[in-house]
Amino acid sequence: MKITNTLAVVLVAILTLGLGSCSSGKGRTIEINSEQDLIGKTLSCRSGNYYERKFSQMEGVNIFGCNTDSDAIEAVKQGFADVAVIDEVLLTESRLRQLGLKKAWRGEEAFDVCFVLRKGDDATRNSINAFLSAMKEDGTLDAIISHWMNGTPAPEYPAAAETRNPEPLKVVVSLNMEPVCFLGEGGQWKGVDPDIAQRFAYSLGRPCEIKLMNMSSAMIALQTGKADIMCGCVFATDERRKNVDFAIPHFQCRPGYFVRDTQPRSRVSMAERFRMNLVTEERWKLIAHGLLETLKITILAILLGTVLGAGICALRRGRRKWMRSFASIYGAFFQGIPVLVFLLIMFYIIFANTGINASYVAVLTFALYFASSSGTIFDTSISSVPRGQMEAGLSLGFTPLRTFNGIIFPQALKKGLPLYTSECVAILKNSSIVGYIAIQDLTQASDLIRSRTYDALIPLLLVTILYFALAWIIRLTLNLLLKKK
Repeated sequence: MKITNTLAVVLVAILTLGLGSCSSGKGRTIEINSEQDLIGKTLSCRSGNYYERKFSQMEGVNIFGCNTDSDAIEAVKQGFADVAVIDEVLLTESRLRQLGLKKAWRGEEAFDVCFVLRKGDDATRNSINAFLSAMKEDGTLDAIISHWMNGTPAPEYPAAAETRNPEPLKVVVSLNMEPVCFLGEGGQWKGVDPDIAQRFAYSLGRPCEIKLMNMSSAMIALQTGKADIMCGCVFATDERRKNVDFAIPHFQCRPGYFVRDTQPRSRVSMAERFRMNLVTEERWKLIAHGLLETLKITILAILLGTVLGAGICALRRGRRKWMRSFASIYGAFFQGIPVLVFLLIMFYIIFANTGINASYVAVLTFALYFASSSGTIFDTSISSVPRGQMEAGLSLGFTPLRTFNGIIFPQALKKGLPLYTSECVAILKNSSIVGYIAIQDLTQASDLIRSRTYDALIPLLLVTILYFALAWIIRLTLNLLLKKK
């Protein structure tokens, strides 16, 4: 009953805040006619991109860093920032009216948008440059850009390669915004950059594998060989050329400065918001896929971590000093580094060139973490049982194994299961970081939907409920196990 009441209070609070965000959009607007007009304003932009680096050095401009461009837009909608600066092509007039925003100014700079390649990968760079040059000459490239930006018919695909290569062309994208690069119906990547990448792979006779990562993770994936190409409206800057190579530009982009519009916009009903976030383009499938991925990683990590934890417990209780020392160092190591840092080390360094699926890398990472905590719990629970219990069992003629299973283990289980349950729930919650290595879990699914709909309430509310339900099921299952034992 207490759990139900708490959940109800949380949901009412979230819905109240969410409905409040659907207001008509009245309020002050800001006039921007030059970069000097940004002084004294709070500017939202994607963290780590060109705009953040440029304006963070401009005195008087406050930077509101965001994970994605859609979050930068949301910051202006909610009043956390005065102005959002993103690539101009990413917000059409119809989308601006829907969001209650307007374009205050078009920046004077023009940036070359290019595909990014691993430093020194001359073969891939020469191939894609030749491919892009050929498309420029026959007008295919202009037709592709016009198709996605203006709705004109799509050009035909190039001739397929004479020989087929089963090894996929691995492409990472750092953007999920129409029309440049977005996840469409059926989980297919669409837009200018994915279209060109898929055509390039087709011309090579290779399948195209596209995954979403944030900018920093995408750069690491490229440099460590986890990806062949990176795209998503990436600017070719001199600073970036020090670490990566660029193909020839395939189009140019200018910055757009967006502010709130004083014109009132109509309230969107909750039913319409549910339809937009879950039904349109079958986006509910993203949530379903993310739920299964989260469950898979959590359950496998708990099972493997429990087995490894039992081994750590045995080492802790071992008679040899080196065993106890190893278990102590193991526990201290995992207590001293963040889970996210270790996950990135495992994926981008230890298993960089193995070809192991990212999901299994995540399972092993969380299992190793879980083994550290569960091993300590097992050892503490067993030690809490009075030593006389073992001696009594042995004096009655029981073997050490039978004494442990029949007398020690049930008492240790009763004392240690609450802590073990909490660690299981912690693994579930920690799994929300796997999006950093391009795994589409529940959290990543909500990010994908938010990037397309610019609506934070429904995706985050649904994911919150699902995480709460999964944690409750884990606790209920383990408590039932304790009662049965």
